[in-house]
Amino acid sequence: MKILLTGGAGFIGSHTCVELCDAGHDPVIVDNYVNSSPESIRRIEKIVGRPVPHYEADVADKAAMDRIFSENDFDCVIHFAGLKAVGESVAKPLLYYRNNLDTTLTLSEVMQAHGVKKIVFSSSATVYGNQDTVPYREDMQSAGCTNPYGWTKYMIEKILEGQAVADPEWSIVLLRYFNPIGAHSSGLIGEDPSGIPNNLMPYVAKVAVGELEKLSVFGNDYPTPDGTGVRDYIHVVDLAKGHVKACDYAASHTGSEIINLGTGHGYSVLDLVNTFMRVNNVNVPYVIAPRRPGDIAENYADPSKAKRLLGWEAEKNLEDMCRDTYRFQTQNPKGYRS
Repeated sequence: MKILLTGGAGFIGSHTCVELCDAGHDPVIVDNYVNSSPESIRRIEKIVGRPVPHYEADVADKAAMDRIFSENDFDCVIHFAGLKAVGESVAKPLLYYRNNLDTTLTLSEVMQAHGVKKIVFSSSATVYGNQDTVPYREDMQSAGCTNPYGWTKYMIEKILEGQAVADPEWSIVLLRYFNPIGAHSSGLIGEDPSGIPNNLMPYVAKVAVGELEKLSVFGNDYPTPDGTGVRDYIHVVDLAKGHVKACDYAASHTGSEIINLGTGHGYSVLDLVNTFMRVNNVNVPYVIAPRRPGDIAENYADPSKAKRLLGWEAEKNLEDMCRDTYRFQTQNPKGYRS
């Protein structure tokens, strides 16, 4: 299949591009490089051994997207493009609603106009809100998102589900990610946040190489085995392979499906930090800090639907995630700017 990846130069998009190539598909990337770098595409091409067509464009630019669709005969779209920092979304809600909703609406309109009706959407476990029970299942009602970023993901799910109702030829797969970490085993591509990282693993990695002084662990009084928050960390390569399976599923089904992509196992913050130190033989200084508002004790996925519908399940463990992250960080101390 010829598959368009919006935001395909980013962390998850770049790894998915590699897995699509390995599976015999023909990916095409469109990205405006707001949260990514064109260097990642050069490195994807080095890994897969062939050129990857790509466009520099904003997915909210209808004229640009119409031209891209006119020049290509796409079978499916994977929609990664969007702003994704939770804290920034609280500070700049209008920016997040405008960007994330506009890109999806424009993309959907252009897809409809060109008769491309298969889409895999990059959603998030944030749409579940603060549930009282774990694991999180796809049939749970949202308990209310806790930030504008999460609400944009929720709203986009509803927009796409509505399109599937209005036009039964559409095939829509809504993938709810849990906590993607890790990097490609080559060390060529990985997570490259600009500025101070918002997420735990890239922060740990930067402390490990001495770029940041220490890690703050927010809260050690949660009702969990060691008092720190528990999350479902999933290797980005496993996540990428889930997208390949989702495209295969979309090719032979219509309607909309919500599917979790997680391991089904919860690891605490200190589980991650201690594993990182052990497998990489490196020190990660940390201090205990007060809880952050809105954080919850634990969440992790019930991934059984992904196994049933997609034939997919996570294969890599926390050690793999920590080892691959550190390899990318040490080989690329300044990220793609190294």
